[in-house]
Amino acid sequence: MAATIDAHHHLWRYSSREYGWIDETMQALQRDFLPVDMAPELKSAGVDGTVVVQARQTLEETRWLLDLADQTPWIRGVVGWAPIAGEEFPGVMERFDGRAKLKGLRHVIQGERDENYILRADFNAGIAALQGSGLVYDILIYERHLPQTIEFVDEYPNQVFVLDHIAKPSIAGGVLEPWATNLRELALRRNVWCKVSGLVTEAKWQSWSLDSLRPYLDTVVDAFGADRLMAGSDWPVCLVASGYQQWFELLRQYFASYSEAERAAIFGETATAVYNL
Repeated sequence: MAATIDAHHHLWRYSSREYGWIDETMQALQRDFLPVDMAPELKSAGVDGTVVVQARQTLEETRWLLDLADQTPWIRGVVGWAPIAGEEFPGVMERFDGRAKLKGLRHVIQGERDENYILRADFNAGIAALQGSGLVYDILIYERHLPQTIEFVDEYPNQVFVLDHIAKPSIAGGVLEPWATNLRELALRRNVWCKVSGLVTEAKWQSWSLDSLRPYLDTVVDAFGADRLMAGSDWPVCLVASGYQQWFELLRQYFASYSEAERAAIFGETATAVYNL
């Protein structure tokens, strides 16, 4: 039986200075979240392995996540951060030679003031240098960045991209367009995969339901097909709106009518293949 993989979660040692985005509405997140905290969650949800993703934009965190992965067999891959737009990139990547669990990189595009950051020359010089490395690039954006992202992806047909959190549509507002149209356009690029994660935090935290998420899930499946989707929790961020096991139960409920092969892909095989876990 194929391993069940959580394709997207975080770990951190909390400090208000380093995690300033965790405001008072997210008090549940204002503490450490370490492998010892996650292990029982995995067991309860029947998850075998994970991909841990950066939450701070520092090389220190990337090294820390890799060290944790080396000590934790169920952490099968790390999507870290590196200064992709910096002059020191890609030379800085030599520091990670031999770190086999480094599977990808991510930059917090959604947090940049420049709405066109993903098209900047310095950032794109770094992405061009990333090609051929075997590393995936995770795309973290809001839905308003999809047009720029489509233009960006078109420059790199041989680079593997994974879209995080279905591009964060306005689920709380019940808004589908232009997100749905732009998502379908992006999905025409066959070198882009998509994580089914982060939906509950874009919804109304206390009152979401499968029915309120269904239009967004339907759109993602229609756009990418079951073979280019991967299930992720976004733990612990998801905890402001959903328990870990609760989220995986919802996904299993939604995909229950899909074929065994399709479910195997969504819940582990695709992540395993894309990230070379």
